[in-house]
Amino acid sequence: MIKLRYGNTNTFLLCGNDANLLIDTDYAGTLPAFYKEIKKHGIHVRDITYVMATHYHPDHIGLIGELMEHGVKLLLLDTQTEYVHFSDEIFSREKQIKYIPIDESLATVISCAESRSFLFSMGINGEIISTPSHSADSVSVILDDGDCIVGDLEPIDFLAAYENNPGFEKDWGRVISYKPKRIYYAHANEKVMM
Repeated sequence: MIKLRYGNTNTFLLCGNDANLLIDTDYAGTLPAFYKEIKKHGIHVRDITYVMATHYHPDHIGLIGELMEHGVKLLLLDTQTEYVHFSDEIFSREKQIKYIPIDESLATVISCAESRSFLFSMGINGEIISTPSHSADSVSVILDDGDCIVGDLEPIDFLAAYENNPGFEKDWGRVISYKPKRIYYAHANEKVMM
């Protein structure tokens, strides 16, 4: 896994034996910074097979349309299909920013139940689970090596402060059931689990 930071959102490239998966992108307008960051890691856009979003808020999907124009395929969870255009109106108000809307008709759509076999076909061991306490379309990627990418799921350190939020507790209960070693957030430093 390669952590890419070129704006305000941590993004991650999972390198499989047969294909690579980019998890999240930053805001629209960050493509030059994205190119600079992947070059620093010796990555080319052609090395990215799929891109997926942990959820469809603007700071996670701003480059997906542009990457699709460069041949990157969209991996879409069936729980996310109705949210793909959630950010279109936000981007439409920002005329100075180039945003290419996502064409979900070109996506590979899978369910969370199918995610393990799909990732395995790429040479990646893990699965994608629904973690909807942040937003209804939020998912987390749980890798068998103990790495967990949770997007904007509220940090686990705040769990005690959310005693009346059963959705938040349920999401973390599911993540913890996989016995993670490291939690990777979109907007916070990684957390090493003891």
